[in-house]
Amino acid sequence: MRLLVAIPVFNEQRYVADVLGKIIEQGHDVLVIDDGSTDGTPDILRQFDGISVIRHPENRGYGQSMIDAFDYASREGYDWIITIDCDEQHEPELIPEFIERAMTDDVDVVSGSRYLMAMPGNTPAPGDRRHINMYVNELLKERLGLELTDSFCGFKAYRVTAMDRLCLSIPGYAFPMQFWVQAVRSGLRVVELPVPLIYNDPNRHFGGILDDPQARLQHYREVFESEMERTESCGDERFATCPCGEE
Repeated sequence: MRLLVAIPVFNEQRYVADVLGKIIEQGHDVLVIDDGSTDGTPDILRQFDGISVIRHPENRGYGQSMIDAFDYASREGYDWIITIDCDEQHEPELIPEFIERAMTDDVDVVSGSRYLMAMPGNTPAPGDRRHINMYVNELLKERLGLELTDSFCGFKAYRVTAMDRLCLSIPGYAFPMQFWVQAVRSGLRVVELPVPLIYNDPNRHFGGILDDPQARLQHYREVFESEMERTESCGDERFATCPCGEE
C-alpha cells in the first residue's frame, strides 16, 4: 500500500517542525500544503529534506488545501492518503492505527472522532464548536442517513481512488459539508476511529465573519443545502461529473 501523509498548514511556525519530525521518523512520504503562510513556516519547511511542498501564494482556505492534497495523491499514484493537522491537536503517533484500519480493505474513509469515546488527556471543546459539530452530526443523520460523532475532525485516512470519484470545490472551512454529501451519495464506506480531544488554543480564529458562530453555522447550512440540491439534480450515480458548485 502506497501511503501519503498530507499536512495542511497556515502560520504554524510554533508546531510544524515537531509535527513533521514525528511523521518523518515513521518513514512515510509527506506532503505539506502551505496555505500562504506569512510567518516563519516556509523557512522551517525548507529545512526538511525529502518532503514535498505545495505553496499557495495567498491564503486559499482549508478546503483548497485538501483538494490539492487529493489531486497530488492521485497524480502520484498513492493508494491512501492520511491528513493530519499541524497544530498538535492530532497525534502523529496514532497514524499506524489509521493505517491498520485502512488495510482491512473494507472501508473508503477512516474518520477520526474526538467524541466517539473518552480518552486520557481529553480537553473540553469550545462550546460553540461542540454545538456546531453536534448540529451537523444530526443534520447528516437526518438528511443522509450518515451516523457520525464528529463531522469536522481533520485526522482521516482516505482511499485515493474513492476521492477520484468526487467533485470537490469548496475552498474554505465548509469543505466537510460538501465532502460528506458526496461521500454518501457516491456510496463511500465510512468508519470512525477514536482520537483524543485536544484544544491547545481554544481561541483560534476562523477569520472574518466565520468567527461569529451563528454566521459560521449559517454558512455551513447554505453549503450543505446547495450541495444537496446540486447532487439531487444530477442524480446519485453521475453527480460527480456535474459542474462543481462554488462556495
